[in-house]
Amino acid sequence: MKEKKLVIVESPAKAKTIEKYLGSGYSVTSCKGHIIDLPKSRFGVDIENNFTPVYITVRGRGKILQELRRAAGKSTEVLLASDDDREGESIAFHLRNAISEKHPDVPISRISFNEITKTAIQESIKHPRDIDNKKVESQKARRILDRIVGYKISPLLWEKVKKGLSAGRVQSVALSIICEREDAINKFISEEYWTLFLVFSKIGFKEEYSARFISRAGKRIKLKSRADVDEILSAINNEKVIISKVEESQRTRKPLAPYITSRMQQDASQRFGFSSSKTMMLAQRLYEGLDIGSERTGLITYMRTDSVRISNQAAEETEKFIKDSWGENYLPEARNIYKSRSGSQDAHEAIRPTSAYRTPESIKKFLEPDEYKLYSLVWERFISSQMKSASFKTQHLEISAGDALFSLAGSKLVFDGFLKALHFLSSDSKELIIPGFSQGEEVDKKRFNPEQHFTMPPPRYTDASLVRFMEESGIGRPSTYAPTIGTLLARYYVQREGRYLKPTVLGNVVNGILKENFRQILNINFTAEMESELDRVENGSFEWQKLLSDFYVNFAKEFELAEKNIQNMKNFMDEETDQVCEKCGAKIIKKLGRFGFFLACSGFPNCRNTKSMPIMKCPVDGCSGDIIAKRSKTKGRPFYGCSRYPECEFVSWTKPAADKCPACGKFMIEKHSKKNGSWVQCSDAECGHRIIKSAGAAPEEAPVEDEV
Repeated sequence: MKEKKLVIVESPAKAKTIEKYLGSGYSVTSCKGHIIDLPKSRFGVDIENNFTPVYITVRGRGKILQELRRAAGKSTEVLLASDDDREGESIAFHLRNAISEKHPDVPISRISFNEITKTAIQESIKHPRDIDNKKVESQKARRILDRIVGYKISPLLWEKVKKGLSAGRVQSVALSIICEREDAINKFISEEYWTLFLVFSKIGFKEEYSARFISRAGKRIKLKSRADVDEILSAINNEKVIISKVEESQRTRKPLAPYITSRMQQDASQRFGFSSSKTMMLAQRLYEGLDIGSERTGLITYMRTDSVRISNQAAEETEKFIKDSWGENYLPEARNIYKSRSGSQDAHEAIRPTSAYRTPESIKKFLEPDEYKLYSLVWERFISSQMKSASFKTQHLEISAGDALFSLAGSKLVFDGFLKALHFLSSDSKELIIPGFSQGEEVDKKRFNPEQHFTMPPPRYTDASLVRFMEESGIGRPSTYAPTIGTLLARYYVQREGRYLKPTVLGNVVNGILKENFRQILNINFTAEMESELDRVENGSFEWQKLLSDFYVNFAKEFELAEKNIQNMKNFMDEETDQVCEKCGAKIIKKLGRFGFFLACSGFPNCRNTKSMPIMKCPVDGCSGDIIAKRSKTKGRPFYGCSRYPECEFVSWTKPAADKCPACGKFMIEKHSKKNGSWVQCSDAECGHRIIKSAGAAPEEAPVEDEV
């Protein structure tokens, strides 16, 4: 006898949370993602028949589908509760069809929610709906677009270059962006420039202030050399220093909007060094629900969104929390309203805590350290967005020395406003409080500080800056940012240097081929327009077959020409070495593989001997081995060890550099920081000698500083 309603969600973790909110009349299970999809082993799209997709049960998911059908047959009703986005709607669509095929009499409805809380789940149960077919069609169009690009271009790269390569509609554009930045860095020519500071104090006081040179004789001057600085100093060195202008004003600083996906990824990267994929993994956990004491609940709303909209209920609760915590004075006179950027889908609210009263500190003991950090960012950003602006008293001085003008600005916090809610998101900038100076007042000149600088090339992209560029350019959607970066790393098109993304030789080669032969795919504007077209399919103003047809006309022409024009580049990076294979005596060749360069026997396939590429000779006295890159068996963390292990037990978590320390002769290690870029540093902490290597500028030796 049928007694229960069946609720199907995507993940077991979400099922575990939702099950606690529903009574004994419900059974909750998970489908674990897509069960019906395009096949992996073949193209699966009938282009000639109006781009009809050929769907199959995903390999390894047949048993799950059988269990879902069996459970549905024993239920009074099926409620499909996959995520409320295109992918989730597609999952629900295919589940409905697969279940109805076996059990046509079982009623099936769709439910959706923005947060996994008891109230939200119970409310969604009261308002079931039909499948949104336009959203399904938009997902279908995107899936087929990506299938056409990937399954047409990838085999061409296998044939012309090497096996294991891939191309993708968004992936290839992201690679192009990274390669173009690297090209700009390589072409960059550094230029010298100087800054000049006047250090002064109020007469009779010890406190010193530093003002920056801005102009001479009313004209702004760029100081390009020491000679430019000396010319100014010789003219003003004996001049009196006078306060020529004093300005005071009030300034307000407004809070920022609640998080959208890209901004959350950017802040998590900048504050904690989280990769985009790690941020989304943590956000998924917080959304799906965690045990916090006696209850299990979702802690944040849906984490894939590009809207800054929030519900009235959330705003009202937050206003009450702010009033209870800090007083009514911290509430704005009118509620802060934020505008989503043009082109946002607005399907979900902004990312926010499911309860303002669930402060980070109150649940810290229930969270993993990284979960706590990300939850804190979300909580702080949202709570502060509903608070009053901060206000500052600003001071600006102009100081004259002869005909040279120097400038100094300071500020003092008058009312902290939304800053009251910030901890992890607080600014590191310090107040500069300038004492009372009056116009025409002479001050005590202490000294002039000239400083030499060199212009630096544009920085390589980090996860955060790449996501920001993609978002601002309209490339991809919140759900695609992290997977795109992950694919580039997995294909070894890009590698990390510290937090920065650098294209590999392989990545540059693939990008060059695509740029030369598939200009439509790599066109940023075209890719952004395609995302807009997919949005139009979703809102019902454009037909999905028309979108695919318009795209395929030009793509087919480019593909046909590419087949003819791309030269055979197989084994183009192979390089013969002077080493001999110890197994068969043939020459050893340096080859480029999916994960970088390696050494292989030229007698392949008769001899399959391979070795890791040596980085340097082992620094252990008397050892004849090489240092090679390895990965730990537990967490896959990279480390560096001797090829003669276990005879030699040398190991280093930090990559050794080929050069020895010029100060003490010990081996050096490669280091990275946001402040100093890349440098090599002596492995001996007592020596600590380092050499900073900045692109576009000559290496300079520098004193040891703490790594950022």
